[in-house]
Amino acid sequence: MTDFAWTRDQFNLPEGVIYLDGNSLGPMPKATPARVQQVMEPEWRDQLIGGWVGAGWHLAPERLGDRIAAMIGAEAGHVVVGDTLSIKIYQALAAALALRPDRRVILSDTGNFPSDLYMAQGLAHTLGNGTRLKTVAPEDVPEHITDEVAVLMLTEVDYRTGRRHDMKALTAKAHEVGAITVWDLAHSFGALPVDLAGCGADFAAGCTYKYINAGPGAPAFIYVAPEHAGRACTALQGWQGHDAPFAFEQDYRPATEVVRMRVGTPPVLQLAALEAALDIWEQVDMNDIRARSIELCERFIAGVEARCPQLRLASPRAAAQRGSQVSFHFDEGYAAMQALIARGVIGDFRAPDIMRFGFTPLYIGPEDVDRAVEILAEIMNGDLWDRPEYKVKAIIT
Repeated sequence: MTDFAWTRDQFNLPEGVIYLDGNSLGPMPKATPARVQQVMEPEWRDQLIGGWVGAGWHLAPERLGDRIAAMIGAEAGHVVVGDTLSIKIYQALAAALALRPDRRVILSDTGNFPSDLYMAQGLAHTLGNGTRLKTVAPEDVPEHITDEVAVLMLTEVDYRTGRRHDMKALTAKAHEVGAITVWDLAHSFGALPVDLAGCGADFAAGCTYKYINAGPGAPAFIYVAPEHAGRACTALQGWQGHDAPFAFEQDYRPATEVVRMRVGTPPVLQLAALEAALDIWEQVDMNDIRARSIELCERFIAGVEARCPQLRLASPRAAAQRGSQVSFHFDEGYAAMQALIARGVIGDFRAPDIMRFGFTPLYIGPEDVDRAVEILAEIMNGDLWDRPEYKVKAIIT
């Protein structure tokens, strides 16, 4: 059984704050500063460039990739860490399209994260030849998986509402018509059990700064299934993905297997922060996380609906169809969220009217949920959100 009292104690959380935004940026683990400092002193200070070998910096993307693979049901040696999620989505999508050169359609949904859609639009424009992105309503995806589709590109859990796609069923349907799948795990990894190999996923990518708590700008990862790893098109032919990067050959020759998906020099300090975060996850059972997440989300929904009739549930009501977040519609959702933040309950807002709350059992418990409901009810029922200062939108919402 996961010891949630122990996991909560592993984080630095400001006094008096109920942090319901870990689905956007996780809090800092207590061990992170020391781990990053270790890279700076003594590794970087004393070893200088020798740290790439002596401190293991160069192989960190594969080493941490294997640790992540164990958390997402992936085969060892088929996950590598580095770059940003948008870059990894681009690579996965380009590789998937190259595997189906006779098809031109990328199928996604209107609830997908915009950056994924932008990557698809940009790649389609670059490729030309009629390649296009087709988006449909999330619930309509199954009926549009036809033999014209080259790639099915979906985010498993909707970033706004928490709606969850059925990865296994949709992957199977895609394979029935000969399509390749690309899954974005940004709101799945660390939130619920993921079984890439069991679902037959072809490609997947995810970030580590949300539920994993590796820090702002922490690197992303990419998964390539074994049957594709040795022939996947790398699209971004960086020197770290070369088969012999320190031979400095003039022509690109891709590395074998997933290492070819490395691009540029790895961000060593950020990888150190990720390593510290992953140490906590080694003491955690994802089934326990999922069970506690559902418990917290159900408790929050019941409390809000009982005390805040102004809010309308935007997330699926059935727990099995949700990730680890709960969203509500409210026309003045931005102002209401600012009022909440001012009182120490931190969630976030997504246009046009969604108040979004993430539930991360590593450091959120039932008492936090109850207190958050109480404060939200005070704000809603007292119209405390209706102040000019809460309606001035910041650059980041």
